[in-house]
Amino acid sequence: MKKLVHRALAAGAALTACVAMTAGAGTAASAAPATPTTAPAAAAAPVPLTGPQLATSWTAPLSTRGRYIVDAAGNRFKLKAGNWAGAQGTWQGSGSTTDPANNQAGQVSYNLPLGLDRAPIADILTGFHRLGINSVRLPFANAMIHDTAPVPDVAVTANPQLKGKTPLQVYDAVVAALTADGFAVILNNHTTSYRFCCGLDGNERWNSGQSTQAWEDDWVFLVSRYKDNKRVVGADLRNEVRRDTWDDPNWGMGDSHDEFAAFEEAGNRILRADPDMLVVMEGINWYGIPAAIFSHGRPNLTPVRTLSNTLIDSGKLVYAAHFYGYTGPANTGAGSGPGATSDPRYQDFTPEQLAQVVNDEALFVTESGQHFTAPVWISEFGAGGRGDTDAKGQAWFDHFTAILAANDTDFAIWPLVGWQNAGVPNDSWALLHFDTAGRALSLEDPGDWRAPYWNRLLAAPSRTGQVAPGPRWNMLDLDHTDFNVSRRMLAQPDWSPGNRKANCPDGQRLVGLARSDSRGLCTDAGAPAPRTGDWVTVTDERYVTHGDWAAGYNKLQCPDNTYAVGYSVRSNAMSALLCAPAAALPLSGRNVWFDHGDNRPATGGSTASDWAPGYYKGQCTDDEYVAGVAFTWKWLHYGVPDALLCRPVK
Repeated sequence: MKKLVHRALAAGAALTACVAMTAGAGTAASAAPATPTTAPAAAAAPVPLTGPQLATSWTAPLSTRGRYIVDAAGNRFKLKAGNWAGAQGTWQGSGSTTDPANNQAGQVSYNLPLGLDRAPIADILTGFHRLGINSVRLPFANAMIHDTAPVPDVAVTANPQLKGKTPLQVYDAVVAALTADGFAVILNNHTTSYRFCCGLDGNERWNSGQSTQAWEDDWVFLVSRYKDNKRVVGADLRNEVRRDTWDDPNWGMGDSHDEFAAFEEAGNRILRADPDMLVVMEGINWYGIPAAIFSHGRPNLTPVRTLSNTLIDSGKLVYAAHFYGYTGPANTGAGSGPGATSDPRYQDFTPEQLAQVVNDEALFVTESGQHFTAPVWISEFGAGGRGDTDAKGQAWFDHFTAILAANDTDFAIWPLVGWQNAGVPNDSWALLHFDTAGRALSLEDPGDWRAPYWNRLLAAPSRTGQVAPGPRWNMLDLDHTDFNVSRRMLAQPDWSPGNRKANCPDGQRLVGLARSDSRGLCTDAGAPAPRTGDWVTVTDERYVTHGDWAAGYNKLQCPDNTYAVGYSVRSNAMSALLCAPAAALPLSGRNVWFDHGDNRPATGGSTASDWAPGYYKGQCTDDEYVAGVAFTWKWLHYGVPDALLCRPVK
């Protein structure tokens, strides 16, 4: 969300280690960021689509293919979105909740999507169509789900049909109206309480003011509520995860502040409740104490380079990041006082530097053929518009929207709706302003300097039409606990009791293992022809046939005509292989030893990305399957994998 001030962080707070959050920055080659273009002197406004026209232009549900989001027909669906804020709350934490002076920009949302007191929903949606968007990010607070008090009549003056309803029922009505008018809706868990906004406000993490279990339960409740409405296409898990007074979030440490683990678990619970949902994951928005003597920064998606998520439906993951000109890679956005630092802001970079920073922090995720490859949605960006005279902010908006256009990036501007009085906006960042009589003032009306840049972004050349399915590579992570991303095995009893175990998503197979840290790599490239039959747990050498391929080593080998789809470890020592049946598979093969260094193919999937940083890795080629694993307790090897038996799929 747009930040007003990053509130002071406690000077005496203990600094939590942040190695896991920043691991991997710069460790893998990045695709060169696209060069921004020069801003046009003028740009044509978009041709608005009516609700029926928008509705017929795409078919729900959505999924992903490589870096692109696609609709049910396999056609690219680019998120050209905005944030309809308000249901996350606008109260700033003190005084009366209904006094405009105590609410963001003097606007009281009554914990509903902003503007329902000023304009009928139909008029607001007409404004959205005029702006040229096709989707809406719809923030909410967890408090909204549990709030049983009817909204005050004044909150819905322009929509009397909503009188007497609870905030959740009003949210229902907004969702129904948006989707009936053709818009895709992405639900966004923005806050825990109704308090706005940022820094130390009690909403820092998914489990601020609530347990992780309660947060996940709320998500399952909400996606189940909208399961039959397929134009509710996504669950944006949590907004701007950041440090609280004492503790940093982290990415992969396995504790209660581990965003990677929490998002992984929540995403899979959501997909088990509604397999059609996109799962949207932001990175870490802030860690550390913003002072020169402490480590601090805004990692965004940088940890994904070396620890990416694998969901039970691998075509449902979208990553997201936020960029505002007055913040920076290590700048909170505070103008002065506690929390202000001398670190550069995004608006301080040249266009070329900004393009590189945005690529390094987010857009690298769209590189093809990597374990982390996924669409990236810039789900918040923006700048003050009508009446704003910040030259650096305006130049940044030009440069940043040019980057989005040049990289064909999915986006959502913050915010869509605000108030106005006699043509003067309360919040100039909004694109659509309403006065008390319901009169609209739009970005597309004369006088808003952002219009040509916004219209250039909407009109930028984009990939359209069919996106062919392609192979995927996904990481398995046994650093701390089980990593079971197979729907089939989640429905079965524990196949390796007492051990940490990992399973590939259904339809994928194991193609790589690392020594000592128990990471694995899965792929669906060149998938074996399936065959019905039981999956087999292998714990000994009874299936070692056709010769001893690793003399003197312990071996786990799948039965003939089966292939490895999972593995288990005790500590980091091999315990078992999980093998799935296939039609006739070749039985000749080769050894891939990785006890003294990496042994990965020179070409093919996920070769340029490090899916087990700091550890030796063995990886079969994309047209091979893992038939066995060799290990030993001799020579202080401690039973960790030393070699793979790789056999051709065909």
